[in-house]
Amino acid sequence: MYENLVPRFIRYVQTETRSDETSTTIPTTQSQVDFAKMLMNELTEMGLEEVEYNTNNGYVTATLPSNIDKEVPAIGFIAHMDTADFNAENVQPQIHENYDGSAIVLNEEENIILSPADFPNLKKYVGQTLITTDGTTLLGSDDKSGIAEIMTALEIMLNDPSIKHGKIRVGFGPDEEIGIGADRFDVQHFATDFAYTVDGGPVGELEYESFNAASARLKIQGKNVHPGTAKDQMVNALKLALAFDRKLPELDAPEHTEGREGFYHLHGLRGTEEAAEMEYIIRDHDRTLFEHRKETMQRITDAMNKELGMERIHLTLKDQYYNMREVIEKDMRPVEVAKKAMENLNIEPIIKPIRGGTDGSKISFMGLPTPNIFAGGENFHGRYEFVSVESMQRATDVIVEIARLTAEKN
Repeated sequence: MYENLVPRFIRYVQTETRSDETSTTIPTTQSQVDFAKMLMNELTEMGLEEVEYNTNNGYVTATLPSNIDKEVPAIGFIAHMDTADFNAENVQPQIHENYDGSAIVLNEEENIILSPADFPNLKKYVGQTLITTDGTTLLGSDDKSGIAEIMTALEIMLNDPSIKHGKIRVGFGPDEEIGIGADRFDVQHFATDFAYTVDGGPVGELEYESFNAASARLKIQGKNVHPGTAKDQMVNALKLALAFDRKLPELDAPEHTEGREGFYHLHGLRGTEEAAEMEYIIRDHDRTLFEHRKETMQRITDAMNKELGMERIHLTLKDQYYNMREVIEKDMRPVEVAKKAMENLNIEPIIKPIRGGTDGSKISFMGLPTPNIFAGGENFHGRYEFVSVESMQRATDVIVEIARLTAEKN
């Protein structure tokens, strides 16, 4: 039943598909276009209908027609094609059967070790088959696990007519890792009652609450004078940047927060005495607190400019996505069905807020409730990423069970 799951996953992760936030094309990289065409060929060979590539948004979509004679909700499954901004060239997955709980040497030459001492989550996978990196690249389980699982679930349902299901739509999209992939998602064309992103972490994750998110970019204009004669003349843009950051609440940072606690995260600082730039992301699950955080950034900017006697600090705030709970809690069908599917498979649902966002955050606000379910991977976006084969099988089972349960609805 799962015979093509691992070979499919290996093939996908060995195809480089990083997104590029500096690009203006759709998708942002040609490698994603090439991967989309590969997926189209596979979907067509499997026997899916309405296999299409939308040049306006970079999505591959396809339909598995209903095999029942009654009206039930049409559902969708969505995953993203791109990987994060970490080395993804020449990915060489390593397979470790019957993992014994000890440290795994990913790369002996560079002494790169995946150890339970650093990653206690490894202990949950004793006895399972792990797929890891070779220590020099990411793996790409985020989100090629999701794509492989959706593909395998489709294959299972196509090969077993006894599994009754309604209309199922699938969508594989670009540029999720840089936060723009879902901006042009065509909800009307996708034509489902609800959908799921298969983009979560460990087995059992079921998420319908995400951050509210914004970016903050600051351009700071200094005044550079030779340091030998700089007294009462120099205005050091880099020091203004540091002063700005000190005015934010020190503990409202990712390294000090968890659960529903929001933060300001400085992830870029560059410049000279003459000019500097800062880049923050602002996150909070609570919309009121989220708005307050943006107001705080603006208030600091205004106060510093007033003290400086001129507008040396220019702040640009841009909302990125909102907490999808605002939409999904009005139609909890997808959450209830996914929860029931997991329980039927003896999987304990882990319902918790995402400390991040998914394409479902934006798609939900477009009118299509789209919670997120697990794809199985751990330690995303770097050399220590891994996924267990058993976790991917469980995710595949959940997709099939969601389809089966939805077909039972009158």
